[in-house]
Amino acid sequence: MATDPLLRQGPDSTDLVLRAGPAGPAWNVLTSAGSALFTPLVLGVPTLLVAFWMALAGVRASTVFVVVGVIAGLEYLLGWLALAFFQARHILRVEFAPTGVPASLRLVRAAGPDDWLPVDTLREVRLTHEVVEPYQGAQ
Repeated sequence: MATDPLLRQGPDSTDLVLRAGPAGPAWNVLTSAGSALFTPLVLGVPTLLVAFWMALAGVRASTVFVVVGVIAGLEYLLGWLALAFFQARHILRVEFAPTGVPASLRLVRAAGPDDWLPVDTLREVRLTHEVVEPYQGAQ
């Protein structure tokens, strides 16, 4: 059990590691920055509709470009915040304490650990593990 990379046993608790790697609020914000670039692309149709209606209304092209740029910037910032919040809710590991016969557990998320709960509140644990292996003829 001690050599299993998914189970870490400490003096006070046993951890079931679901995701490994760095975590924390700063890490969540930094890793969400790149993904947030897709938000203006996803919301591009409404933004282009605004630009189209402004152009039909006779607004100068420079004003249309500024408005579209501001809208895209706001979409990026809102997307960044939404992705950072979503990533902060990911469960990294489940902690069981005490080590021998656990009486309580808590979920450790990227944003920090939750409160301790009695093990009796745990109804079901479902772990899905998928292995993709190359096959003959795969490139």
